[in-house]
Amino acid sequence: MRIGPLLAAALFAVWASGAKALDISDDLTITGYGDLRSVAAAGPPSWLKGGLGKFRYGDGGMHLRFAEAVAQADWTINEEWDAVAVLRAEPLTPDVVDALEAYVHYAPDTEGDVSWSVKTGAFFPTISLENDDLGWASPYTLTPSAINSWIGDELRTIGSEALLRWKNDYGTLSLIAAILCCNDENGTVLAARGWALGDRPMGLFERVRLPVASQRLIFQPAYARTGMFDEIDGRPGWYAGASLQVPEVGKISVIRYDNQGDPYARTARDTGWNTRFWSVGGRTDIGPVMLIAQAMRGQTIVAGPTFYSDTKFQSAFLLASYDLDDWRFSAREDLFATRRAAARNAVWDEDGNAFTAAVSWSRFAWLRVTGEVIALHSRRGEYVNAGMGAANRDDTQLQFSTRFFF
Repeated sequence: MRIGPLLAAALFAVWASGAKALDISDDLTITGYGDLRSVAAAGPPSWLKGGLGKFRYGDGGMHLRFAEAVAQADWTINEEWDAVAVLRAEPLTPDVVDALEAYVHYAPDTEGDVSWSVKTGAFFPTISLENDDLGWASPYTLTPSAINSWIGDELRTIGSEALLRWKNDYGTLSLIAAILCCNDENGTVLAARGWALGDRPMGLFERVRLPVASQRLIFQPAYARTGMFDEIDGRPGWYAGASLQVPEVGKISVIRYDNQGDPYARTARDTGWNTRFWSVGGRTDIGPVMLIAQAMRGQTIVAGPTFYSDTKFQSAFLLASYDLDDWRFSAREDLFATRRAAARNAVWDEDGNAFTAAVSWSRFAWLRVTGEVIALHSRRGEYVNAGMGAANRDDTQLQFSTRFFF
């Protein structure tokens, strides 16, 4: 089941609620950016092109690229309702343009210390403390952490998310709960290629390339793609969590996610996966330095009449960022691992770490210039089978981005 009918139903709900007719020109805001990059890419082909490379770009060499253009439309329908749509245009998208998010948001005017809101449609789940910029971007680095790269790749809430806030003398306690459909393939990419670091989240209508080496290991056609946001088994998924934000101290949050997928479910093109995880994160300031930490641990399962695959995954990162006038300096360390439970060999197992450093300059509201370097070490048995030499690799990616905002 594609997500179009659900989005149409969400928009119909806004109309049915009695939203007033408005002058769209006064209440519609469109923001976005275009991104030009110079990239010194790592050697292995990117996983986005069927390789096992860990970055958005691969194949080595120095390249000048049009990375993407992202636009977000915010429509204030009335004092309680608004609608948001985010579109992206970039070269790797088969139809050039795809949607990243499309949802409606309802936040009634409340009195007192308790407030609540609901959003319905297709949107990124409220999990990250790092990616809070336009189009699932991070304001600290060009490339988000392994955790939040994967969330952008394989997770989208297609359903409804409710948020309840309680302000008290100690801070703000927030409770979140969501019910979702259409994310049954979630886990496919993580199990096949392992963790990766990339700033290109999947489009809602995109079919993702699977690694050629992984396909050959399971005796499947080398050229294959999978959907990410389809309903296969008719079972809704969910996530729920809580966060506490204390003024002058920081914020801590915890989330439990379970797509409730049937690992035996199939369509003519795609396979259902059961993916679930815990995520814990925190943010604080130590003097002029802001710190963000996040950890995730979970598993994803797929099965059939003659096989059963259980991939356990975990990752964590610590990010530090410092603002100095028009400059921002950021550094992050990632750790990540996967284990294929009860496997006859360690070809699918992975361990790795990555260090990311970024410097950005934003003297003008319409311009941000960022330089970033990532040094990544990974060990994966599949590298040997893919003809990449030893199971241990060290890869570096250097990027220089000029981002024009409107």
